[in-house]
Amino acid sequence: MASSFPLVSIITINFNQLKITCEFLRSLTLLTYPNIEVILIDNASDEDPTEIIKSQFHQVRFYRTVKNLGFAGGNNLGIKLASGDYYFIINNDTEIASPNLVEKLLEPFYIDKSIGMTSPKIHYFDHPGVIQFAGYNKINPLTGRNSQVGDREIDKGQYDISGYTHYANGAAMLVSKEVANTVGVFTDHFFLCYEELDWSAQTIKFGFKIYYQSQVYLRHKESMSIGKTSPLKVYYNSRNRIMFMRRNTNALEFSLFFTYLLFLTIPKNIFTFLVKGQYQHLKAFVRAMLWNIKNINIYAKVPFHTQLDHISLDTLQIN
Repeated sequence: MASSFPLVSIITINFNQLKITCEFLRSLTLLTYPNIEVILIDNASDEDPTEIIKSQFHQVRFYRTVKNLGFAGGNNLGIKLASGDYYFIINNDTEIASPNLVEKLLEPFYIDKSIGMTSPKIHYFDHPGVIQFAGYNKINPLTGRNSQVGDREIDKGQYDISGYTHYANGAAMLVSKEVANTVGVFTDHFFLCYEELDWSAQTIKFGFKIYYQSQVYLRHKESMSIGKTSPLKVYYNSRNRIMFMRRNTNALEFSLFFTYLLFLTIPKNIFTFLVKGQYQHLKAFVRAMLWNIKNINIYAKVPFHTQLDHISLDTLQIN
């Protein structure tokens, strides 16, 4: 079985969302692929879910950390603990829609050996039939922003042509073990937001390709973890947007981006948050800018890629 059906490690994270996580785990029973392991990392949730997970989901390999490692660190830990030939990183706030999801995500790897990551089509959970993701457009070198192909469009089959895309989607990305060993994994310093875009960009730099698989989809309960416009999301999106551009653009491109940031992005965000009375959002935005100033040397000091061998298991809670 192992040769015909390589082991796929499904890795997901729980953080204060036990009900949502249990719904996700139950939806995994729909999968038809015969050789999977499921790894659940609890990122030091306020309430310990150990008893419930272990009593209700016997096949799940459950681990709890002593501190919140973020999306990047939590998934890196899951990859470190995984035994699979492929790592299926999938959000706990998704639910399976296509039973043959894993089979179809694996297919492109067999056809094109240069493929390193695949992602399926994604629909909004609360809006059946509405697309969230059908591939990624490339990040604009001036603004540091990008967009998802098909976002908020009714799915009429207009994006049912599979093909290469610029980035994998962090909500559901199947990654080969070869990528993890060659490129490295998520860069821990992102913690949350932009981490999958950074990993994707680095994967492409190493000569791999990323593939959008249109033949299967899942449903995503978008932004249930941190809120659509929460101060936490403002902080990490703003902070990591700059870090992504520092890591993935040349000097000229970053100079143009920095000019745009200084004269347009910063004034606009400050004005918008003030007008709306969103003072916590404003505080988060300012903190994000200050973090990049204070940590300007981080790009020289931190290894460009987090390697599997360097991921510590010391953060695991010992039961």
